[in-house]
Amino acid sequence: MNVLEAMDDPALFGREFEGETWDAWRAFLAALTGAAMTERQQEICWAATGRNDLPAEPFRRAALICGRRAGKSRILALLGTCLATLKDYRPYLSAGEVATVGIIAADRKQARTIFRYVRGLLASVPAMEAEVTRETDEIIEMASRRVVIEIGTASFRATRGYSYAAVLADEIAFWRDDTSANPDEEILRALRPGLLSIPGSMLLMASSPYARRGALWKAFRQDYGQNGAHTLVWKASTLEMNPSLDQAEVDQAYEEDPASAAAEYGADFRSDIASFVSSEVIQACTIGGRYELPFMRGNKYRAFCDPSGGSSDSFTLAICHDEDEVTVLDCVREIKAPFSPDAATREMADTIKAYGLHEVTGDRYAGEWPRERFREYGVTYKVSEKDRSALYIEVLPKLNSGKVELLDLKQIERQFCGLERRTARSGKDSVDHARGQHDDLVNAVAGAIVAAPKRVVIFSASDNAAITPQPFWNRDLAW
Repeated sequence: MNVLEAMDDPALFGREFEGETWDAWRAFLAALTGAAMTERQQEICWAATGRNDLPAEPFRRAALICGRRAGKSRILALLGTCLATLKDYRPYLSAGEVATVGIIAADRKQARTIFRYVRGLLASVPAMEAEVTRETDEIIEMASRRVVIEIGTASFRATRGYSYAAVLADEIAFWRDDTSANPDEEILRALRPGLLSIPGSMLLMASSPYARRGALWKAFRQDYGQNGAHTLVWKASTLEMNPSLDQAEVDQAYEEDPASAAAEYGADFRSDIASFVSSEVIQACTIGGRYELPFMRGNKYRAFCDPSGGSSDSFTLAICHDEDEVTVLDCVREIKAPFSPDAATREMADTIKAYGLHEVTGDRYAGEWPRERFREYGVTYKVSEKDRSALYIEVLPKLNSGKVELLDLKQIERQFCGLERRTARSGKDSVDHARGQHDDLVNAVAGAIVAAPKRVVIFSASDNAAITPQPFWNRDLAW
């Protein structure tokens, strides 16, 4: 029995997928499995895939680019349930090995949406429910089948070591991971070896689209509309896949914010959001093995900091100097929340003075507070005339031209590559971090790079010995 038959069988899942509102999804499943299609299903398939051929064989990889509330999660749950219960993987498993249907989302809480749908589908069929031998909030185990349905973490480290019958990658356009500048692509690379040992295993990516980057955009760009492509790319709006939703509500969303609604409901990648700088550019500017440079007499140092109150964001500092036309990043500090604002200010002031400076530039955070606290520790705090977006836009040409030497710290690369350029309706560009991400460190780095150089400071030998800065790697900052 295949997934289409199970979807329509009253004794299995037919009651969960009754009615014409699921017709577009039946066309998708027919395309995915290489099943025969009705004329109407063929028309839906051609429109959603941009292809003019019909799939003759099942796909092992698919990218579902559909608007919100289109039904993606329920279809992934149906596929995961069928792959776990209607196939026998035992001939392909070694002693003690199990086949895993992995449910992976931006976080474990979000992955539980599909997991609950799977649990509900299994519970609706007594014969399938009877095969469940262990169940927790994140695992359903069927020992006689040697199959486990399990919530996984969106991390390239945590997804290794499994033998996957299927991977259900939900909302992949919004995956974020502090271990990589390109988290979705790194995670997929880690997942693919686990899919090789089981014939017919499937990688199913599903998401409403976002910016024109990452694995989902790459699949769309390479395989959408391509006859004979090995990845099925299915792109359709919310109402095309789920006509039961209220058209008026969707229309209202388009009136309020057309760009956002086109992505959320129209399944169009946003043209007003783009990656700010590529990882290749940052890597080209990074000096391998350089983590911090000591104070050197004669250099014109300058410092920029991004203060924080200590409850959520990091307190960061960057110090740099110029050598001919190249700006060299000498030192960065990051104190992660929670922390004492006063103690953090004192530590930053000590580092600033260790480089012969008595002045630091920063943003307009918290009014007079940074100025008062830095003044207490012998440092003048000056407010930057540019906001963080302007700093990023000004630093980009220096990065692209290779006129910056960055420290070899992965957090710098990740935060720079996580920045997004947005174009407002007025046509004005702005740059900021992506949703759920941080840019505290690179805000300080960008500010220090583009700030005007300070005067040369000359010290005696005894002064120079007394101001040796604390090595970066002695700080417990959890890079």
